[in-house]
Amino acid sequence: MIVDDHAIVREGLKQILADTDDIVVTAEGENGLEAIRLSRTEKGDIMLLDITMPDKNGIEVLKQIHKEKPELAILMLSMHREDQYAIRSLKAGAVGYLNKQSAPNELVKAIRQVASGNKYISPVLAQELARHVTEDTQKAPHESLSDREFQTLMMIAGGKSVSDIATELSLSVKTVSEYRSRILSKMSLKNNAELMHYAIRHKLVTE
Repeated sequence: MIVDDHAIVREGLKQILADTDDIVVTAEGENGLEAIRLSRTEKGDIMLLDITMPDKNGIEVLKQIHKEKPELAILMLSMHREDQYAIRSLKAGAVGYLNKQSAPNELVKAIRQVASGNKYISPVLAQELARHVTEDTQKAPHESLSDREFQTLMMIAGGKSVSDIATELSLSVKTVSEYRSRILSKMSLKNNAELMHYAIRHKLVTE
């Protein structure tokens, strides 16, 4: 099953998988609610799930589906680098994380690997996991944020206003403002400018 809010991405993925003789696309959706519905009503062993969707954050969707159908292998797709969301995805129940810039043969390899009961770990993610295991220093402040707080941090760092974020996430401005306050408090930052500087310094976003 393929869930991504961009039709052109879904078509591209289907085209790649059409060239295989052992992988069949059984269903597709364009948002988080459809992902949850498909997991309940459609047959499939694996779901390719985008992290950034218009209605619900992909990691929240992942957690709900994993709770209801732990046997469904969920492979997260994202345009974000592995060090931003991959470890969060694995902790939430994903069997792997694939960057959308990966080569087509890497997608096929990942699907076959998780279909055989294994997790898919890219070389970049393997390095990131090794860093987390062996690093003696304290966690970076942003690693203490909840998934929703981290998502809000990334959106503020990307230049979006509280009202823009509220609209995009279907939340109230008050709720997003509370997330922002918690982020600033947890990270000992004073304002959006410091937050954006932090994100650039830690390579969460590019200048």
